Amino acid sequence: MAKQFNVPPVIFPSDGNPGVPQRRPPANPPTAPFQPPRSSNPGIPFMSFDIGSAAASTSFSTPQFASATIGGGGGSIGFEDEPPLLEELGINTKQIYQKTLSILNPFRIKPDLHEDGDLSGPFIFLMAFGLFQLLAGKIHFGIILGWVVMASMFLYVVFNMLAGRNGNLNLYRCVSLIGYCMLPIVILSALSLFLPGGLVIKVLTGVFVVWSTRVCTRLLVELASYGDEHRGLIAYACFLIYMLFSLLVIF
Repeated sequence: MAKQFNVPPVIFPSDGNPGVPQRRPPANPPTAPFQPPRSSNPGIPFMSFDIGSAAASTSFSTPQFASATIGGGGGSIGFEDEPPLLEELGINTKQIYQKTLSILNPFRIKPDLHEDGDLSGPFIFLMAFGLFQLLAGKIHFGIILGWVVMASMFLYVVFNMLAGRNGNLNLYRCVSLIGYCMLPIVILSALSLFLPGGLVIKVLTGVFVVWSTRVCTRLLVELASYGDEHRGLIAYACFLIYMLFSLLVIF
């Protein structure tokens, strides 16, 4: 008994070339790589390689930024209404200017201006002192900053030992006062660039050291309690501090 095989039907092309048979296309042809299935929505492009069609079907609009306002409560604050950067950093230029003027006049000191200590003015004076020393050929930036810290700690310990438990001088205010009273030494450092050495610079050094000592002693006595009882000892400690810094100018 002969076996029968299932042979798929052969369809000849319509152009009349029977030598090249063509098979029927499969019912579910495979899709190309990176292409969505045919059952998906053709209106949504998915990794389409047709740049023109993708650009036409997809629209990207320029982002619109909202107005630069910060809403707080019921109102809004614009960038033009924000405080200046120096004020946000805690640097009050007007206060520094007033404190500097009070130091320049040793006979009319205003202690009320120095009740609130700050480190912006002292830092400016110390950097100016180091710059003048650098112009003189001396690199003393590290020495100046280190000596100011040690001098502030020294004066803080001495004053609180004299005042006892009632002493109200904190280290922050001590650094602020010593830094502001460095202004006469900074002026001396600037004048030393134009004056010859010898007796002239030594006499000027004595004058400016006494100037700094008087101002610093007056501020400490007026601002800290129980300082009037030990004015002489406080003045001696201040004199040692500013004489130490004046040695950097002379030598």
